[in-house]
Amino acid sequence: MTKSLTAPAADDGEAGHRTRLLFFGFDSSEPSHIRRIRSFLDCGLDLRAVTMRRDVDGDDDGPAVFWDNIHLGTTHHAAMGQRLCAIARAIATLPKHRKQLQNFDVIVARNLDMLAIAVAARTMIRPAPPLIYECLDIHGLMTDQGRKGRLVRAFERMLLKRTSALIVSSPAFVNEYFKPVQGWAGPVTLIENKLWLGPNSADRPAPDTDNLQAKEGPISIGWVGTLRCAHSLEILAETARRLGDRIEICMHGIIHRHALPDFDATLVKTANLQYLGPYTYPDGLADIYTNCDLVWSQDLWQLGTNSTWLLPNRIYEAGYYGCPSIAVAHTETGRRVEEGLGWTIPTPSADDLCDLIMSLDPQEIAKKSQDLLARPNAEFQQTCAEIRAAVEQPLASS
Repeated sequence: MTKSLTAPAADDGEAGHRTRLLFFGFDSSEPSHIRRIRSFLDCGLDLRAVTMRRDVDGDDDGPAVFWDNIHLGTTHHAAMGQRLCAIARAIATLPKHRKQLQNFDVIVARNLDMLAIAVAARTMIRPAPPLIYECLDIHGLMTDQGRKGRLVRAFERMLLKRTSALIVSSPAFVNEYFKPVQGWAGPVTLIENKLWLGPNSADRPAPDTDNLQAKEGPISIGWVGTLRCAHSLEILAETARRLGDRIEICMHGIIHRHALPDFDATLVKTANLQYLGPYTYPDGLADIYTNCDLVWSQDLWQLGTNSTWLLPNRIYEAGYYGCPSIAVAHTETGRRVEEGLGWTIPTPSADDLCDLIMSLDPQEIAKKSQDLLARPNAEFQQTCAEIRAAVEQPLASS
């Protein structure tokens, strides 16, 4: 029987108990990996990570890390053949790390590459601990209807038979993929892409619903985080050109130039489209979101599959700091935004985005911002109880 998909709740656990976690991650330099590892450590888990690293200009010595780490080598973005070779090489090196893999209570493997390596590693561990598969995206290959897609899905199903539980960041990943496509009927825990701010909350503006002061000047729309969606860039740039000095688009984060080859040319052609560079997490978030009136929260990179199903970091970051989101209706992001986090547009187009912006009164935006600030921190911020309950779930049922 499939357990219900709910966010976990847990108490602080037994005094003095430290769950020993072996974590397999595909990119030790990637910000969300670092946040996840930091959250495990902050929540009192005794962690060792087994990681690879992506795109480090030929440096295979491993990253500078603040955690106990076994480095398995380098792989590259969007290079599936090279990634398969890297997985094979990593599995071949596992025996020399056999002693370092022992004496853990639970294994978490983040993405399919690392699940394959973790399954191989688990055969060397006695007694073998439960294995959790953490899935934060459904790669385009997993939904491909051709021969390659069928082969990869069959490979994943084989690995799932050796898996004790799933962690997903969106319920749609289970409802649209893991249950109907892969036939998963085991335990699932929902860990949304909420802010990780450590055991304590970061400073958050206090709501002031008695003083709804609308901002003067152009409406500022942010696009924040991993900037890789060409369709989003196209919509935002076209909206900026049509509305002129009535709006400004401010982009913050890391540009994936392999996905956005025309990024610089688009900036040159669009005066009110600005790229303000990368930022530190979480310290840079407050300044970004408090200086935006709205944020573009919709991912369109794989619309119809992963982008339709996911729940992105942006809706939680923006909500925490009182910045309303814009998303596309009939997506999982849009449905969540329609629960009071902002507004949706009917289709992913500059026409609909322009219509929405022109229909919004500055006072209406200010009120929505204050409403967001009045919502509890727990809607946007992850807790140690959630983290520990997800990791320790298989231990409770064993």
